Parts: sequence; structure tokens; C-alpha cells
Amino acid sequence: MAYRIRFSDAAGEHLVSLTARDRATLLDRIGRQLTHQPTVETRNRKRMGPGQEDARCCLGAPEPVVVIVAVGIKVRERITIGGKDIKP
Repeated sequence: MAYRIRFSDAAGEHLVSLTARDRATLLDRIGRQLTHQPTVETRNRKRMGPGQEDARCCLGAPEPVVVIVAVGIKVRERITIGGKDIKP
């Protein structure tokens, strides 16, 4: 079963802060991985913690939907989302 991918407004803005190369890599991997195995965590893909989901986008959806709420870069322990450092 293929999942539809939806970006929140904030995640769309986060994409702008990435380089063109990083954006292309990310969108390619989203197409290959999240459309078929969205619940499998990997080294580069993490599920948001409790209370961080935004289920409003999916309510009443006739097909399964993956909502991407944040896009960032993680280098070692440093996480940058939308050009801002986030505390882990």
C-alpha cells in the first residue's frame, strides 16, 4: 500500500533552508522510503515524540497519509531545523 506524502507549511519553509543538493536527496529518499515504509525508523529518520504530531492534516483522509512536520539536518548531536539550532 502506498502512502501519500504531505508537507506541513512549516516543513515546506524548512526545505528552503536546505541546499539544492540536500533538497534533491531528501525528496528522492522521501519518495522511495516514506511512501512504502513510513513507520520504520532509521539512522536518518525519526518519529516525532508524543504531542508533536499534527493529526489535523490527516483527519477524514480517504487514503493513508504521511505528514512531514519538520525537515532538518543532524550532524553528530547538533540538529538544525529551518536554519535554527534545536536542543536534542
